[in-house]
Amino acid sequence: MNASAIRNKTWAELNVGDAASLERRCSPEDLLLFAHVSGNVNPLTLPAADNRERDSRQIAPSMWVGSLISAVLGNVLPGAGTLYRAQGLRFPRRVHVGDRLKATVVCREKREEPVALFDTRVENEYGHTVCEGTAEVDAPTTSQLTEARDLPALIVDSVDHFAPLIVLAAQLPPLKTAVVCPEDRNSLGGALLSAQHGLIEPILVGDPGRIQAAAKELGADISAHTLAAVSDPHAAAAHAVAMVNEGLAHAVMKGAIHSDALLAQVVKKDRGLRTHVRISHVFAMDVPALDELLFISDAAINIAPDLMTKVDIVQNAVNLAHACGIREPKVGILSAVETINPSIPSTLDAAVLSKMADRGQIHGAVVDGPLAMDNAMDVEAARTKGIASLVAGHANVLIVPNLEAGNILVKELSFVARAEAAGLVLGAKAPVILTSRADNDRARLASCALAQLYEYWRREGRAFGDQGTVAKAAE
Repeated sequence: MNASAIRNKTWAELNVGDAASLERRCSPEDLLLFAHVSGNVNPLTLPAADNRERDSRQIAPSMWVGSLISAVLGNVLPGAGTLYRAQGLRFPRRVHVGDRLKATVVCREKREEPVALFDTRVENEYGHTVCEGTAEVDAPTTSQLTEARDLPALIVDSVDHFAPLIVLAAQLPPLKTAVVCPEDRNSLGGALLSAQHGLIEPILVGDPGRIQAAAKELGADISAHTLAAVSDPHAAAAHAVAMVNEGLAHAVMKGAIHSDALLAQVVKKDRGLRTHVRISHVFAMDVPALDELLFISDAAINIAPDLMTKVDIVQNAVNLAHACGIREPKVGILSAVETINPSIPSTLDAAVLSKMADRGQIHGAVVDGPLAMDNAMDVEAARTKGIASLVAGHANVLIVPNLEAGNILVKELSFVARAEAAGLVLGAKAPVILTSRADNDRARLASCALAQLYEYWRREGRAFGDQGTVAKAAE
């Protein structure tokens, strides 16, 4: 017989005094899953959205505590085939996140087959009773051997990585931002929401009539904000860029204008925002399965970058990670495989980029490649393939081989893995906030927070907050 198999105890085999127990620690994920299953969203029993890991005094729902008794009855004693008739419960003490609990059932009485009565109790690690009562069940009448079963893994978005960044950025003076064509409810609403959170001081550049119409649709008063009347979208983009060059604005934000039209003004050789660095886009992804932000570049601007363009793409992404408080980012240079293959040019680029980082031509990060996606993100996958690396399995910055691969990766994370994305264009004289119509409010706020923190890093040469400061900002 398999040692992991559990045999139930039939009504005929059951004796008064038979007992069984199971132990379980209460976690934030337990509270979230119970809320989803039951529909009970009482704030007293839900972890705080921005501080779930540390909210140890959050109260567990009493019925979740009671459900531990059901686990003992259904799994151990009497076990498989048991069905409830009735359960009485009382709760003399509260349970909090982090408490270790022991649920125990003791057979009190056997009634007419198949009915049995059990005393039930849940205790905390100090021996205090937190739940007690009586269960009446139909015990199984036939023997059954049940193999131990691992339930499918669930991904619970238990940590909000954007919230502490937004809180941290709001501690800085609002960033003067030229918002280009905020002429619909999404683009204007995102700018105004970011202003309300103290992230930006918006300068609305566009057609006054359309901007006012969008404000009316939102029910918003924009009289306190500067409005620059420029009706043509291309001229509005040029005006926003000119404001940065004249020191009247310190960031540019995309509104209801095509990205190409805005970026065409940003990259102009004459009167644009170009520097000696190639501009690139970096996504900051809040992925439910990860414990920290994941930065991905370039999935929006450089279609098929050559080696030297990739050097700037890597450095730009590393700089943004530094601005967000990550002192030594781990950069995985992605390809289809983790070995160098001359038939796959991206593996050659990855190897060269890794060596350039070793020689200091890319600085401030640990860089390794080529890495396939699995061994960049998963320790076991890296170990299975014999990859010894500080980055493999721990990458928090991913550099994709081309725009197609990056675009697919970001959208897969967003629409399949339910990640949320904020983003920023880097390498110009000022950060460019390239929001999308599909972005929700949190993504818009996070993008503005990235711009705020990056501009501080660019100006001061250091991050406004490191990882510890970011964590404290969530409290």
